[in-house]
Amino acid sequence: MVENGAGRSLICVIDDDEDVRDSLEMLLRSADYNVRSFAGPEEFLACDTVDAAECLILDINLGGANGLDFQEELRKNATIVPIILISGFGDVPMTVRGMKAGAITFLTKPFDEAAMLMAIDEALASNSVRRQEMAVLASVQDRYESLTTRERQVFGLVTAGLMNKQMAARLEISEITVKIHRGNMVKKMRADSVADLVRMAEVLGVREDATRYNRRLGQVAG
Repeated sequence: MVENGAGRSLICVIDDDEDVRDSLEMLLRSADYNVRSFAGPEEFLACDTVDAAECLILDINLGGANGLDFQEELRKNATIVPIILISGFGDVPMTVRGMKAGAITFLTKPFDEAAMLMAIDEALASNSVRRQEMAVLASVQDRYESLTTRERQVFGLVTAGLMNKQMAARLEISEITVKIHRGNMVKKMRADSVADLVRMAEVLGVREDATRYNRRLGQVAG
């Protein structure tokens, strides 16, 4: 494993060919990236800065290990890092499998340096979007967890499209009480509109389907 000083982004390389690792390290250092290289998956997983990796360049043929299997292992363990697959040879099934599992691209050795740097730019852009999405999710989750049980119920019904009167009937409480819980919920979620709440519910994966309330809505309306 080789490590250089601080750079713009941490790029990790897993390849059992020392010459390839050296070549990639030289290329990436020249582009001002921070580089850590590994001969195999075990070395990579033992590294204490794995979570900081913003891109992983992964060889498919790693002696006794298979890069595509390792890619799948990372995905199953929720280790999300943009991956660029490389190989001395490739075929369509191999490429399709890697791309379906979320690889940014597949480059055949010897790869063009410009193509590699372009793929890294794409990977870093993808990673930036992912990190922003994770930050938004964490913020919304914190707000949602601050709600009381009743406020969460109101949140679910509001984002399903129910009106205060309908929520009161559904929860078997007064409309005034619904308004109180709704006001507290909106304040805690820091929402400016119902549309904001709907977007938050979608981010959290807790948005209710309004169709399940259709029968009850008919009863309320009557």
